[in-house]
Amino acid sequence: PDQYHLTSAELGGEFEFMDDANMCIATAISLLMILICAMATYGAYKQHAAWIIPFFCYQIFDFALNTLVAISVLVYPSTIQDYLRQLPSNFPYKEEIMSVNPTCLVVIILLFISIILAFKGYLISCVWNCYRYINGRNNSDVLVYITTNDTAVLLPPYDDPVNGAAKDPPPPYVSA
Repeated sequence: PDQYHLTSAELGGEFEFMDDANMCIATAISLLMILICAMATYGAYKQHAAWIIPFFCYQIFDFALNTLVAISVLVYPSTIQDYLRQLPSNFPYKEEIMSVNPTCLVVIILLFISIILAFKGYLISCVWNCYRYINGRNNSDVLVYITTNDTAVLLPPYDDPVNGAAKDPPPPYVSA
């Protein structure tokens, strides 16, 4: 592991991009993401559907950006090789990755991105189902269905026993 350790001096040059302005922007985005995640957690816990929407919108935006990355890899496969050439010479496994067939490398990267997109799609569906569930619980028009096959546990409607005619009393008890 020590042979692949990259110090800031080794990265130098064009890789020094975290100046004060970029650090402030990164901190603001990180705090905003923490706030959005906290809102989604609070909304799910307290069952307020409106608090989940910002997190859902972020997930859709993130999914769209990752889809654009996959499309750009598919449309411009040579950019992968260009990116690899820009890495520092002592980057771990750089030579091994560069020696892989470019078509095979594109397929591997697209497979990896596809797995990530599938997982993100699953998480989007989880958040959407949570939102629908909370909206359904707060909506008074929701119908409740009894899904049991045991008809003995179903009670008659309230009006039938109250307004119905009185039934005959049971026969007297006879000892055996």
